Amino acid sequence: MISTDLDLAEKLLRNNKLVAIPTETVYGLAGNALSEEAVAQIFAVKNRPSFDPLIVHSDSLAKIQNFVLAFPPKARLLAEKFWPGSLTLLLPKQAIIPDLVTAGLPTVGVRIPKHPLTLQLLQRLDFPLAAPSANPFGYISPTTAQHVAEQLGEKIPLILNGGSCSIGVESTIVGFADEKVIIYRLGGISVEAIENLIGKVKVETYSTSNPLAPGNLESHYAPTKKLFLGDLQEILQKYPPQEIGTLVFRETISEIPLANQLILSEQGSFAEAAKNLFAMLRKLDKMPVKIIWAELLPEKDLGRAINDRLRRASAKR
Repeated sequence: MISTDLDLAEKLLRNNKLVAIPTETVYGLAGNALSEEAVAQIFAVKNRPSFDPLIVHSDSLAKIQNFVLAFPPKARLLAEKFWPGSLTLLLPKQAIIPDLVTAGLPTVGVRIPKHPLTLQLLQRLDFPLAAPSANPFGYISPTTAQHVAEQLGEKIPLILNGGSCSIGVESTIVGFADEKVIIYRLGGISVEAIENLIGKVKVETYSTSNPLAPGNLESHYAPTKKLFLGDLQEILQKYPPQEIGTLVFRETISEIPLANQLILSEQGSFAEAAKNLFAMLRKLDKMPVKIIWAELLPEKDLGRAINDRLRRASAKR
């Protein structure tokens, strides 16, 4: 059921049921983060491997401090600047956070999402919400309530309808090792914005089968059709133009029929491109084409996060 009923959402969550919630990044599949029963349901509904950790969401810095053992000075600076917002901080966890949430790791990802409906819900709760993207594991992340309904609608009792996500890619995940600040996942807060606040950071967005943070698996965010990057001319030697759907940054490609092409941002806006990314990948996946070719964006600003999602979506499965 798609609804804006916060009373029902609160009741379901208090009874260890799952609710899909809107955030500014993507829709999340939420359950009580302190309940192993609820967290186990998240993994089961998504068919998500238990070695892939979850992010814990709350509505205030004061609450989040109850779930972590330490809050480094640079982490606090980032939280004060970017929360609520699309930033996840990876911090040493309190024992109250189940190991199932963190895949047995000693750190937990925490954030305050920037969506009025979900913030109202979190304010009503005396527990945080674990909430990975509300989609089957490995597939394109949902950015509308309808996207969630199409894939998980029969498996969960409620989808809170908060409209289209304003950012459209997942949160940036930042961790801390000794005095170093490390970005483990590129996302809605750019590297440049973080470095402008706290100085130089290290980017370690590994592709691995044993991730330290969510979103680091080699194959992720993928449509059912094969997604290609790289030289379009090589693709055109293998497939006729009418069988190719393309995702381009701002300009169409002469060799491909216009009906098969989607433009992320005609104005060349990284923010608009990020907001459109997952919805357009879903649209291409439904088109009568055999394969999808995507253009990589300039490696700056949110272009880095978009390229990260495209590379993982094109990885061999």
